[in-house]
Amino acid sequence: MAGNASLDVEYDRAFNQARRYFEGGPYEKDQQRLLAERLAGWQEKYPDVHPGACRRLLFQACRNVIRGNSGRRCRIGAVLFVAGVRPPATGRRRRRGSATMKLTTMTQVTIDGVMQGNGHASDEDRRYGFERGGWARGKGDHETRAFINQTYQRADAFLFGRRTYELFAASWGSLAAQDVPGWEPVMRALNTRPKYVASTTLTDSGWPGTTVLSGDLATAIADLKAKPGGELQVHGSGVLTRWLLEHELVDELTLIVIPVILGQGARLFPQTGADLALELLESRVDSKGVTIQVFRPAGRPRYAPTEGPDRTTTRS
Repeated sequence: MAGNASLDVEYDRAFNQARRYFEGGPYEKDQQRLLAERLAGWQEKYPDVHPGACRRLLFQACRNVIRGNSGRRCRIGAVLFVAGVRPPATGRRRRRGSATMKLTTMTQVTIDGVMQGNGHASDEDRRYGFERGGWARGKGDHETRAFINQTYQRADAFLFGRRTYELFAASWGSLAAQDVPGWEPVMRALNTRPKYVASTTLTDSGWPGTTVLSGDLATAIADLKAKPGGELQVHGSGVLTRWLLEHELVDELTLIVIPVILGQGARLFPQTGADLALELLESRVDSKGVTIQVFRPAGRPRYAPTEGPDRTTTRS
């Protein structure tokens, strides 16, 4: 991409400017001031660089100052981003004395990676000829149910893709506590906490407490994560989860793996896509064979060299 070398210099300037702005404390208005001042100038000087790349670079300059990092920049293809900026899992970023929200995802999948129709076989779950819905119902023991309830309870807000949002709104959004024995914490959390749905087509949310994010999604989510709080949670929403991972917006990824092989259905990770290394933070298995694994994204995986002789073979 033309202009990358000059953008390195511009990034250093923005990083130093952000550091001066935030000497007295990382305030949101100062971040907005820096973004407004720099963004127009960068886009004029580098018209061949996508505006979104400039915007992400500016946000990361601010975040690196807040997190106390040097702001080492890396490139993957034509997308610019800042590497090495995630906070450790044991300590959240601080802002005005309060912890800011981390973005976490939780997805139920089968052994072969299917996430479609885990709870029941609704018309939506039957898309593309899928006929094996309800594969997760009753599979976990009381410890797994307690883990899921506790996860929902600690959410400060929820973020959904459109399809998952509509499924949840039609079910959890219309239920009362007596309708979901054992799952009351999930029902209460979903109906009382703020909900955000990423969609450019949804016009009428219908579920109280919902905000539709239809504009610049990366910026909107960065703004949500900058707010004081504990967790912004994503449940299901496979397309959205993959997009968040590709844009380095996920802090923790939880997979609940049900011991069943479906052989059909939409998978969380398709056959081809972006690669990602994961660091294991927690792992458990319940009495019914359901495993829960919590990961932290850890950059690109390392692969064996593809050139040179095969060192795994021997000669007689």
